[in-house]
Amino acid sequence: MDFTSVLKPYKSVFVVCDSNVRFYAEQIGDYPIFEIEASEQNKTMDTVLAICRWLLEQNADREALLLAVGGGVTTDMTGFAASIYKRGIKYANIPTTLLSQVDAAIGGKTGVNLDSYKNILGVIRQPEFTCILPETLQTLPEREFRSGAAEMLKTFIIKNRHNNYERAVAVCSAYAKHGAIMFQNPDFLAELSELIQEAAAVKQEIVEKDEFENGVRRKLNLGHTWAHAIEWYQHTHPCSDPYTHGEAVAIGIIQAAKFTESDIVDKLTSDFQACGLPTDLPCPESELQAAMHKDKKAAGNKIRYVLPLAIGKVVVRLL
Repeated sequence: MDFTSVLKPYKSVFVVCDSNVRFYAEQIGDYPIFEIEASEQNKTMDTVLAICRWLLEQNADREALLLAVGGGVTTDMTGFAASIYKRGIKYANIPTTLLSQVDAAIGGKTGVNLDSYKNILGVIRQPEFTCILPETLQTLPEREFRSGAAEMLKTFIIKNRHNNYERAVAVCSAYAKHGAIMFQNPDFLAELSELIQEAAAVKQEIVEKDEFENGVRRKLNLGHTWAHAIEWYQHTHPCSDPYTHGEAVAIGIIQAAKFTESDIVDKLTSDFQACGLPTDLPCPESELQAAMHKDKKAAGNKIRYVLPLAIGKVVVRLL
């Protein structure tokens, strides 16, 4: 990885990285590094304030660039810290998980959780750049890869140009069947790289039309109304093997499909299971209602749902 030309315009660079990918952060250059334990439990204001204190100790001024290296938790918190440190400094992303490469690091959403409720605090602020390196996925744990696959499939359910949804199901199901050994197949890596770029492009196009989520960008929340509630439930009812964010999104998409009169629910269930993703709620839906009403997408006493009618067609409903 040679970032010399990319980072040359910036007076000073400070790196925040997930502890699991420090070796990638160290390859970027001789820059100060702040290492975090990236998890939903640590995705709090305390961690963001720790980043800000570190920047202050490093004498980072308003011309500094804060560079996030890691998954969605890392990019979310780093972007938020950059947005509030000295009333705002520049930041950029080098996402190292599939989920962050196709979704979390694209679009400028930053934030942290509050009292177990997902991403309640945050701002929308665009990064200087997002550098996607598919080769970083080769060391990703298989479950984390499948988690990212859910967000990729979500994107192509929203917009399915070039039959990207069907291509993504084929790639992700092959990975679910054979695991990381698939990265030794040049055709697999080439197809995966193209799908990552396609998914990132779809999200970026939507964001450019509606940066602050007043209209079409709401479609990107497909599956997330249930997913955020599932994550809240798991935090307040600890279990030995909680679902990841992407797994919760996959379940949420299936639940959303059940709200429609379409037969798409059977197809999505079959496809998701082939990709190694769960499709069943971890608890009765009634136990999720309180969290769904507190979700930042709710409006008054109503919940905003994104419903898939067909592959490539979703609608937003306030019910």
